[in-house]
Amino acid sequence: MAPRPPSSRHRVDGGRSHDVRGAARPRADRTAGGTEMALRQRDGGAMTRQRARPTAHKGGILFRSLHVATTSATFEPFATIFAQGDRCADVMYIEKGRVKLSAMSPQGRTAVVCELQAGALLGEGALAGQRRRKSSAEAMTACTIIRIATAEMRRRLHGEVALSDWLRSQMLARNARLEQDIVDHIFNGTEKRLARALLLLAGFDGHQLPRRALPRISRTALTDMCGLTRGTVDRLMNSFRKRGFLERQTLQNGGLQIHRSMMNVVLQD
Repeated sequence: MAPRPPSSRHRVDGGRSHDVRGAARPRADRTAGGTEMALRQRDGGAMTRQRARPTAHKGGILFRSLHVATTSATFEPFATIFAQGDRCADVMYIEKGRVKLSAMSPQGRTAVVCELQAGALLGEGALAGQRRRKSSAEAMTACTIIRIATAEMRRRLHGEVALSDWLRSQMLARNARLEQDIVDHIFNGTEKRLARALLLLAGFDGHQLPRRALPRISRTALTDMCGLTRGTVDRLMNSFRKRGFLERQTLQNGGLQIHRSMMNVVLQD
């Protein structure tokens, strides 16, 4: 009888980690899209329960279908995924959650570079020969991060057309987003900049719902993202509430909600 392989569970950056193989069947996520929902339906008088299907992002599907060697780590909100100056040993993929990238100047000033959602790459500078991280990555919500060794990712990109096409689309989308951010900071006023940041945080760029819940984020983080003062952010947030763009709900109902009508602030001349 063949001996059983050793357990692959180990610690990664303070988070729980385990090997993820293409042949392994991923466990349903119980916090994001995979939360078990009690959908009660009447069918001949009988009540049934259904499980909501987890949201699958293309990158994770590709890694599993191509049997890419990966590891997975979980991080609590506000945990550091990597710090500026850390050695670049791998490329990361956000399978669940939101991540904030920030950079610190030699004088100690901190600036938010961008905010990334599930389905985005992280630390891809390692593929371009970057030896040290140029920014810090912090979990904004509970996150699941997939890690791929730089050498493994390079080897697969040379041999897998689907993977290289996906990476190219990721980089083009990231470049377009950064260009929009630069234009936003140069030309748009304070109100538009904050409105756009809130819409992006809620994920309204790809959804048609009338309103969505905002992730929990501090006013300090908002001021860093928009380049505004705390007083300006407080004043604009109060204005948005009075105009019906923001609505406070209980935590059980999603917390602070942003209405799709907020887009009118961004689109107005």
